[in-house]
Amino acid sequence: MSISGQESALHDQPNTFTEPPTLQILNTVPLVDGELVDSLQSDSDVLQWLAQAGWPVAKESSNLRPSTLLNAARKLREMIRTLVERRKAEKRLDVSTLNEFLSESRSYLELATDKSGSTHLTRRWKRRTPEEVLAPLAEAAADFLVTANFDLVRPCESEDCVLWFYDQTKSHRRRWCSMATCGNRHKVAAFRKRQQSTA
Repeated sequence: MSISGQESALHDQPNTFTEPPTLQILNTVPLVDGELVDSLQSDSDVLQWLAQAGWPVAKESSNLRPSTLLNAARKLREMIRTLVERRKAEKRLDVSTLNEFLSESRSYLELATDKSGSTHLTRRWKRRTPEEVLAPLAEAAADFLVTANFDLVRPCESEDCVLWFYDQTKSHRRRWCSMATCGNRHKVAAFRKRQQSTA
């Protein structure tokens, strides 16, 4: 099965991310030892990321030129980053670049039935170009920009972190991308500071 000429269902597999894909794509550039590190280094990395998001694409027999998917994914990621940051800052959005990207996608709705006979709609995308392969992400980002509550879209409060999250806790007081990493580091630092002040 090749990417060229293939189509993929929106719900081929569940999204394995804890954050919306729109934020997860931004989080593919974490801060490691004080430097930004891009975890997308190849077309294969992009395909693996798409599969984790629930949009699997066949890896073999791709007719795409090497690195074209990687370059398109990085370009789309930075478009999304700019739009998310501006939307969070309540600034006017220039949506023309994302709209241009969206215009390259080719998709259609298909009626499908499951084993029980229930009928549902599934969106399928053409997969001939990098833009078409990335169309589900571009569409998800456009939807997120319109429908997400941006009061709950936050960057991690740690000075050593650049990751984003969507606060879905009941209290809406989440401060860290992860309590196990950044939250724990903050607790340890605060504990040490208290210990030093009492010594």
